[in-house]
Amino acid sequence: MINKVTLIGNLGADPDVKTLDNGAKVARFSLATNENYQDKMGEWQKKTEWHNVVVWRAMADRVERDFKKGMMVYVEGKISYRKWQDQEGKDKYATDIVPYTLRMLERKESGPNSNFPSAEDEVTSTPPRQITQPMQAQQPQAQPKANNPTEAEDDLPF
Repeated sequence: MINKVTLIGNLGADPDVKTLDNGAKVARFSLATNENYQDKMGEWQKKTEWHNVVVWRAMADRVERDFKKGMMVYVEGKISYRKWQDQEGKDKYATDIVPYTLRMLERKESGPNSNFPSAEDEVTSTPPRQITQPMQAQQPQAQPKANNPTEAEDDLPF
């Protein structure tokens, strides 16, 4: 089974970073992705989707230090669902993206190479291990042999 999401978008606000009682750091930020399409009238429309991104520990430290509102980032991770009850006892739900990989697509400092991200711009964590079924080995299909070179050329579509 696979639970994987890949997003490229812009931060909607500076990350909100907190340190929990157990010392673990968590950072949350909203990520906007855009889709352009033509409506029935032929007019171009822009649709924005907002995603809640939650990062933990060392990745949260990096987000706190380097990520700012408006920055374009690459996110690869998993979708996570949460359920809780508010003070009135009503069920509340949230959908979060929990990244394995975050990469800045814009450099924060200016300079001659500021538009080209480097390896330092990426931070990764180890994704959880997934149990997979071994795939059955596929036998290669036997290819018919041509008796002479012109027979093989005759099979070409052009």
